Amino acid sequence: MFARKLNQWAARGAAVLAIAAFCLPVHAQQSDFNVRFSWKLKGEYGPYYVAQDKGYYEREGLKVRLGEGAGAQAALGALLQGQEDAVVLPGMFAMTAIAKGMPIKLVALYAPRASTILLSYPDKPVRKPADMEGKVLATAVGEIHTEYMDAFCKINGIDCEKIKRVRVSIQARIPQLLARQVDIAGVQANNDLPLVKKLNPGIDFVEMNLADFGLVLPGMAIAVSDRQLADPQKSEAIVRFLRATNEAVGFVRKDAEESAASMRRLWPGAPDQDVVADQIRATAELVPEVPGKPPGWVQESDIRDALKVLDVSGQLPKPMPPSDFYTNSLLERSVQSR
Repeated sequence: MFARKLNQWAARGAAVLAIAAFCLPVHAQQSDFNVRFSWKLKGEYGPYYVAQDKGYYEREGLKVRLGEGAGAQAALGALLQGQEDAVVLPGMFAMTAIAKGMPIKLVALYAPRASTILLSYPDKPVRKPADMEGKVLATAVGEIHTEYMDAFCKINGIDCEKIKRVRVSIQARIPQLLARQVDIAGVQANNDLPLVKKLNPGIDFVEMNLADFGLVLPGMAIAVSDRQLADPQKSEAIVRFLRATNEAVGFVRKDAEESAASMRRLWPGAPDQDVVADQIRATAELVPEVPGKPPGWVQESDIRDALKVLDVSGQLPKPMPPSDFYTNSLLERSVQSR
């Protein structure tokens, strides 16, 4: 008798649990979500690691996997193959891919103005574009200043043929500069510069920001595939990912030191605390505050400016409206009440 009653109670309990699970809101159910960066770990990716460390993604019902990358092209290829749910990359690289027909969209743009700086020595300074002529420039695949240097020359009326461009690995460009094998090397002000200054305190490099001379390119952004946007379940997961990431962006803006500590807890072999904090702080300064809009909001004017660069560089095969490159619809949903 007791055994039969026990079985009846167990069956009723299982039924109640099944009903309760069915009634849970979607975001309370854990979903795998794969994020691929376009490059190796750096302080620029701080908000994603803060969201991971502080449990923001988990609160949104996401089991997020953050993965290093080896270039934008490989990351976007994995996105189209369905191996990744989102790719974090320079927005300009995503726009270039879209212009060539890749079915993806920007769903967030955190750095409308990538901070790419050319470093040179005081005895051979490059303070304006014309100063580059007659000098040796380190270039590397995947670097914005490399991919769009011809456009930069056209915008500023200088002769690129008078700049000796030496192709090196992306890791070798700074060592080449320090060894005086090249006169100029490009760095990202929010990622490379804090580390360069930390390791070389005795060198007072001359800095020239490419954006100050017309090469205004979209920086850190999030791209997803058109197929994901059309899938209600996938798009809802992206909305939750954006919501949690933007909560972390708010945290990063307020406390770069604790953000660096969060990131370093999940980053084996990370640079020193002060370097990572400087990287995170510099990245946060690139994120504009658009009145009434969440972080990452894409402004059409920024896309139009980037399209001009694509056109000048010959990477815009045909005229395309800005709306072909981005959507703010998921960010809009992310700020709506749950």
